Amino acid sequence: MQLRQLGASGPIVSCLALGHSMGASDFSAAGRTQFDALIGRALELGVTFFDSSDAYWNGLHEEWLGTALGSARKNVVVTSKFGNLTLPDGSKATDARPEYAIACCEASLKRLGTDCIDVYYLHRVDPKVPIEDTFGAMSRLVQQGKVRHLGICEAGVATLERAHRVHPLAALQTEYSLWARDAEADVIPACRRLGIGFVGYSPLGRGLLTGDIKSYDDLAPGDRRRIHPRFKGDNLARNLLLVAQMETIAKRLGLTNAQLALAWVLAQGDDIVPVTGTQRAAYVEQSVAAVAYPLGAADRRALEAIFAPGARAGERYPVEMLPTLGI
Repeated sequence: MQLRQLGASGPIVSCLALGHSMGASDFSAAGRTQFDALIGRALELGVTFFDSSDAYWNGLHEEWLGTALGSARKNVVVTSKFGNLTLPDGSKATDARPEYAIACCEASLKRLGTDCIDVYYLHRVDPKVPIEDTFGAMSRLVQQGKVRHLGICEAGVATLERAHRVHPLAALQTEYSLWARDAEADVIPACRRLGIGFVGYSPLGRGLLTGDIKSYDDLAPGDRRRIHPRFKGDNLARNLLLVAQMETIAKRLGLTNAQLALAWVLAQGDDIVPVTGTQRAAYVEQSVAAVAYPLGAADRRALEAIFAPGARAGERYPVEMLPTLGI
């Protein structure tokens, strides 16, 4: 497994991170057993970077991850996040108040069964709270030894710079894939200028780039992707035309679509780490295999031409969630 450093002063991690599944999840005893096997296999394959949040499965992901890692916890990097809320009516909200940051960190430490979180992110910027206040509180968590490094998710350049002035950031986490290349315009350059690592979530386009999703009905009831514009109607039809072109390249190279999508992200720079989510150990094996594939410049250019800015259809999130991005 290749290793990469998060930012100028962040931790050394595997070049591939494992997060939570974006699709419908199984919370039964069988699902728990499958999750334990997933984490165990990831560890065997050399994955040392595990991503969580108090928003994932209402905190259950943290609980399961902490238990599944067991004694391996001391050898891996674990992240968590706070501030991204789902209200009782299903709508989204943000909370980055200093006192809330402190309380959430304490709760995450307990669920993870650890005394320190390696990277603690603000999951969504809260426009109601000055970013300096939030990161002032988060920096105190570092001083207290409860957190080692700080990060932020889906922040715009101005907010990123302001947070970084309060306390050096190890990482910015934002969606990044062939389908979602928005960060290339200004966010990734800003990270490189400031010495902040870039963690790209959903490198498979929330499963869109795998080629396994052919219609809206392929998404199970309860799958949150059903609310995402990229999977609906004409948007999906247009996006699948792009995926079909990508599949031609993948077949020629002897890769799956998912492996090609990951290889592309990994080839964008040693300061970028993709984080994937799955419930199946076999998919982790396929992802790790993609790490060893050196994607050539010609194939990179071909993929970037297919997924050129403006080629995709549909926003990254439902319209009501867009105001929380890039603040």
